[in-house]
Amino acid sequence: MIRTAPFETKLAEYEAWFERYPNVFQSEVEAIRDFLPPGNSRGLQVEIRTGHYAEALGIKEGTESVAAMRDVAIKKGFEVMDTTAEALPYKDITFDFVLMNFCISYFNDVQAAFREAQRVLKPGGILIVGFVDRDSPLGTEYEEKRETSPFYKHANFYAPKTVINWLLETGFTQVKPVQTLFNPLDQINDTQLAKPGYGEGSYVIIGAIRK
Repeated sequence: MIRTAPFETKLAEYEAWFERYPNVFQSEVEAIRDFLPPGNSRGLQVEIRTGHYAEALGIKEGTESVAAMRDVAIKKGFEVMDTTAEALPYKDITFDFVLMNFCISYFNDVQAAFREAQRVLKPGGILIVGFVDRDSPLGTEYEEKRETSPFYKHANFYAPKTVINWLLETGFTQVKPVQTLFNPLDQINDTQLAKPGYGEGSYVIIGAIRK
């Protein structure tokens, strides 16, 4: 399941973030794009929200548990299912890649979600997981805002090593982390290229291959 309460009535605030931080958004998009399989691949975004990332990355299908956001994504032309990450309504071996971006912090069972992603991925398919590093400056800021922010109050932030271990325990291989967002968000005035590893950037993207 996903804890949807922060997003049910905060659609305007969510959309305003993209207007306020266009270079942050583009930095994240480019970091994700580097993991996408070449060619005409079929992808799924789990928790597609209102479709900003999917639109930028050419993803046509998604799941979304928040009705207001799901409605926006559907109106934009995306095929969106109302379901949870732990119970994807797709057949085995369906997708070339699955994207989970800024959503694992709200899952009740991250490893169950990873197992479902593995099930619906084709052999050699990739799971792409993007999240705020708990130990980064941005992660520390979000933790400090936990009691006053509706978006962070119900979130769980994770260290990259924890997420990597979960992916390996689930059976994924070739687990590769990269990082971006090396400055406070208000100071990011251009697209920042991703670097290998983690520990410097606040946003970490991990690609993991299904056997």
